[in-house]
Amino acid sequence: MAAGFAGYLEILGARHAARLLAGTLVGRLPNATAAIAIVLFVRAEGGSYSLAGALAAVYGVANAVGQPVLGRLVDLYGQPRVQLPAALAAGAAMTVFACTGTEPPGLAWSAVAAAGLFTPPLEGGLRALWPAVLRREEQLHTAYAMDAVAQEVMFTVGPLLVTLCVSLWSAQAALVLLNAVGVLGALSVVLSPPSRAWRSAPREAHWLGALRSPGLLVLLGAFLFVGIALGSITVAAVPYADAHGGDAVYGWLMAALGLGALAGGAVYGAREWPGAPERRLRVLVALLAVCYVPLTLMPGVVAMVLLTVVSGVFLAPCIACAFIIVDRHAPRGTVTEAFSWLVTTFTVGTSVGTGVAGPVVQSGGALGGFALPAVAGAVSLLVLLATGPVLAPPGGEAVVAASSENDPNRAAEPRFSSGDRA
Repeated sequence: MAAGFAGYLEILGARHAARLLAGTLVGRLPNATAAIAIVLFVRAEGGSYSLAGALAAVYGVANAVGQPVLGRLVDLYGQPRVQLPAALAAGAAMTVFACTGTEPPGLAWSAVAAAGLFTPPLEGGLRALWPAVLRREEQLHTAYAMDAVAQEVMFTVGPLLVTLCVSLWSAQAALVLLNAVGVLGALSVVLSPPSRAWRSAPREAHWLGALRSPGLLVLLGAFLFVGIALGSITVAAVPYADAHGGDAVYGWLMAALGLGALAGGAVYGAREWPGAPERRLRVLVALLAVCYVPLTLMPGVVAMVLLTVVSGVFLAPCIACAFIIVDRHAPRGTVTEAFSWLVTTFTVGTSVGTGVAGPVVQSGGALGGFALPAVAGAVSLLVLLATGPVLAPPGGEAVVAASSENDPNRAAEPRFSSGDRA
């Protein structure tokens, strides 16, 4: 296993890899912190929690719409010509919101919507760049796992940075500062040689773009329910925490969920896995669903924290495995758009899970809330099982090799399945 973890160091030692990873994470800080930053700012301005929640929801919806659209534009016109203007537009819109506040309402709603809509698809862009940066195909599996782990770190550290900025300065300063830092992160990525040199493979003109891939549609359907599972846990943990110690317990549960995902993703990416990732994903989703079931026992705080760690273990491996599958099934020339669709679907699923869990907890208490993730995980598995032939390895079993999960998607390029080049 120690040799396996050395693979992470090998990837980070590749030219431009550390810069691209760090720049992407920093560039995505505004997106990772938007919900809590908007809520804290609106409350500081004297607005209600209802208004704060509504503005955060508008940002999330606009972001879900903008990611695949901008992803398609990246595939068509390259990364710098889309990512940097989008980052500047998003940062400017959030700065307008921070400077004007909630009045006039029309300007506030428009600014927040524009900030979400123009959030650059850095996450999908990074995954499109990995094949141009890494020396060997088999490193891609480890890179995707490291990518998933890094996202967990960002979404854990991001809210802490918001609260730190608010305590040191103000909620307004937090909004402006984090968005300015995000623009610098995007700038670091798009000025890098791999980003400037990257070009999408020739693509067939089609209004559906990446969505014309049946395999990708199946994957998106399955990950909608994985997102629902994750979103519902964050709500179900509230009544449990209220009955066992309050906000501190809730914080421990959320930290435990992230810790489990970090540990699972790190171990998963430290070794190569034989066989097709399409089949492996079914196993990982099944394990994810099973690990949600013990949460319904709702034991004491220490035991519950441990169970929450276990419930998060297979989340990052599922995401990392999904990255590989997206890369295999995305139509030529749509890789950034395809990755952006996965991000969008997972985000929408998380929001749906949060919304559904509220009434479930209201009627069934914490027990009903914690049952929801297991049910959603089971539905995700059923989607994958029922659509097995659709999500079959592209090109048949002969293309699957332990040393290279990524199949050329029937493309002419001999290296990676995305068919994109630098």
